[in-house]
Amino acid sequence: MIPSLGVAAVLLPGASFFLSMKKHPPAREMIEKGISVSLATDFNPGSSMTESLPLIMTMGCTLYGMLPREVIQATTIHAAISMGREKQIGSLDLGKQADFVLLNIPNYRYLPYHFGVDHVEGVIKNGKIVYPRPKD
Repeated sequence: MIPSLGVAAVLLPGASFFLSMKKHPPAREMIEKGISVSLATDFNPGSSMTESLPLIMTMGCTLYGMLPREVIQATTIHAAISMGREKQIGSLDLGKQADFVLLNIPNYRYLPYHFGVDHVEGVIKNGKIVYPRPKD
């Protein structure tokens, strides 16, 4: 295994999809070699017109062969590593910024599996509730 060295490869499944790329980055091989893989939307009018990180997670599984736990790592701690901010954000650890989302799903595998649906029940930013889902 190659140590992360504070570096993560940033892959853009939305761009692969939008640009109809037939060949995708070897995410599975990279992960198996110990490379930290991050996923991002690349929200960009020329290559990826989506802000949907859950959709990117689904694409990470379906297009790149990643496992649900790997796409969650890729959009949290590995994304923080890619920005050099892993000491402040990216995981729920003592001393880090308390940012997280509350999801109405039975388990973590459900998020990339049941795509195109808003599963968000609440959002916590800096330890404060910034979005509670309105009650019906």
